[in-house]
Amino acid sequence: MKSVKNSWNSSIKDGEYQRKESQFRNWITTDGSAGITGRGGFQAEAGRYHLYVSLACPWAHRTLIFRQLKGLEDLITVSVVHPDMHENGWSFKHDEESAKLYGTTGDNLYDGKFISEKYLAQDPDYSGVNSVPVLWDKKDKVIVNNESSEIIRMFNSAFNDITGNTLDFYPEHLREKIDHENELVYHKINNGVYKTGFATTQEAYDKNVNELFAALEQIDEKLSKQRYLTGDEITEADWRLWATLVRFDSVYHTHFKCNLKLIKEFSNIYNYMLELFQVPNVAKTVNEAHIKRHYYASHVAINPYGIVPIAHQQDWTAQHNRDKQFS
Repeated sequence: MKSVKNSWNSSIKDGEYQRKESQFRNWITTDGSAGITGRGGFQAEAGRYHLYVSLACPWAHRTLIFRQLKGLEDLITVSVVHPDMHENGWSFKHDEESAKLYGTTGDNLYDGKFISEKYLAQDPDYSGVNSVPVLWDKKDKVIVNNESSEIIRMFNSAFNDITGNTLDFYPEHLREKIDHENELVYHKINNGVYKTGFATTQEAYDKNVNELFAALEQIDEKLSKQRYLTGDEITEADWRLWATLVRFDSVYHTHFKCNLKLIKEFSNIYNYMLELFQVPNVAKTVNEAHIKRHYYASHVAINPYGIVPIAHQQDWTAQHNRDKQFS
């Protein structure tokens, strides 16, 4: 069966989007010893690490959320790429206008031009995914990790002794439940919107859009009975879901043809989404202009003229009902 590579460093096989796995999977721990994956070698230190992110990318967004929630903004610096991603991948194009509208910073460590330079600096023969986020070690000038699910777990605990922030979004007593929720959310929702939007056959589209909305219905039903995905406390699973929800109505509904319903039509999910947005310091991680510009202007196979539609304005400050519902 023929596979073809697309411009998002993934592949399409029989009309279905296939996401590639991240390849840099080292771990930061308090003392540099092995982490929960058995990998280590990087010690938690203030000022040593740097994040390369796109404000459009939901995977990168997770890391920015945890950077805020865990009080790491003064310990871990950030570079934000330009929202446009074309044949050379994520770029550090940056000027006064893009900084104001899209939050770009350029490569404020090395004045690089493309994120791919970070991968090639590590391995001149690298041919994998030139993705964000990239967690970079400024001391040794190497990539630590480019897998967002692992970066947020490092942020969750590795720097606690430095910050004194002991919030735990992956508590031991809930790990089995969190892992279970992550499995559904990743395959059917986080990646489900991409499998729907990048489908190149009707069969692949029909299959994935229906699985996506079946999963959303399942989540909405769960949230009618409990406040968060695993019960009465916010965990990693909630933030992993939320990064997709916050992009859904303005991008995925239209651009990726995930249009059976708006998130606003799922009463429980919608109010849950508002509540999480209103958690202190989370709002500053969201740049809707950057999100919309990236998806609509970069995916030329889907939107060849690059027209960014005028979407309804989401009122993220609207009163949610979760306090009343679960008081």
